[in-house]
Amino acid sequence: MNFVSFVRTNWLFLLAGFILTLTSSYGQTFFISLFAGGIMDDFGLTDGQWGGLYTLGTTASAITMIWAGTLVDRFRVRVIGTLVFAGLAAACFFMAAVPNAALLVLAIFFLRLFGQGMSSHLATVSMARWFVAGRGKALAVASMGYSVGQAVLPIVFVALLITTDWRTLWVVAGVIVVVTIPLMGLLLRQERTPQSLAKDEQAAGMHGRHWTRADVLRHPLFWLMVPALLGPPAWGTALWFQQVHLTEVKGWTLAGFVALFPLFTVISIASNFATGWAIDRFGSGRIVPFYMLPFALAFGIIALAPSIPIAALGMAVLGIGQGLQSTLPGAFWAEFYGTRHIGAIKAAAAAIMVFGSAIGPGVSGYLIDWGVDFPAQMIGYLVFFLIAAAMATLGVTRARASLATT
Repeated sequence: MNFVSFVRTNWLFLLAGFILTLTSSYGQTFFISLFAGGIMDDFGLTDGQWGGLYTLGTTASAITMIWAGTLVDRFRVRVIGTLVFAGLAAACFFMAAVPNAALLVLAIFFLRLFGQGMSSHLATVSMARWFVAGRGKALAVASMGYSVGQAVLPIVFVALLITTDWRTLWVVAGVIVVVTIPLMGLLLRQERTPQSLAKDEQAAGMHGRHWTRADVLRHPLFWLMVPALLGPPAWGTALWFQQVHLTEVKGWTLAGFVALFPLFTVISIASNFATGWAIDRFGSGRIVPFYMLPFALAFGIIALAPSIPIAALGMAVLGIGQGLQSTLPGAFWAEFYGTRHIGAIKAAAAAIMVFGSAIGPGVSGYLIDWGVDFPAQMIGYLVFFLIAAAMATLGVTRARASLATT
């Protein structure tokens, strides 16, 4: 089935996935960080204190994801999606009214859990489970929501911040999420669900098995993939979190650096669809060895870039990595471990990724306080990505033979 026919036939489910990833934006670092100035001013926080609170709340959400993510194996997406969006809307309203720094941790916890955590998790698991032959295309379409959110929401909300208090804008975000709830219900009236799928319609993984999470956690491939799971959310989040510091060290204007974001978005969208096509054509296992390389190259270019035009090249390469990151992991877990328990398996992976986004701001912030500026840190993160690539390549090279027995 060609791409146009695929979208036309499955547009209800694909749009649901797109809305899930787009709505996750309200719990993503790029969105929350827009309000950092107002938050720190209102609560008298330093950069280090704000980063510490953010890390604490995000780490707690990562731990919770280990349990919460398994719910998608037992309940319909429509039911879980409604609860997740209701929780995210409540988190937005709570953020608007949070009275002190102690409760700010709780607000961050709920934003990260229901936004970055469960909304993203639900979208990925749904696409991986609902589609087999077209899994790559489905994940690519659904993950477009990340790119659209990152391209549009900062521009809109930064413009609104000029005349509107940051707390009021969190109310606006909450209202948008509330309005989205009935739309999801309409899209998924005839939902494909775990309960409605016959056993022979589910795709098995290595050795023809449907692996449980306990089995996966005892398998070496999972642990060899952990650095690759951790790296992009950890150090990618750190890049967004420390962009003001980065531009100051480089002597660039923040406006000049932010102007590169549309380029990043366009390239990431193109990479999304290229990755989806490649997954359907070659399988995720053949792509994993290249997964970390764009991140390593991009961090090296940006770290050494003497000017904004050279940084633009780095952001373009980073966009390639982002496209891989948005599409590849969800297909990987389904292909190698099967779809019957994909929610529980992906929950463990999602917890690692959310934890990565927690440690990135904290680690980079402390290193800056100790005199290691972010461009210098990026060389270290480059090495991390190369090590992660080597470990992931070792894992999938050994495991691909097991797929041939299915």
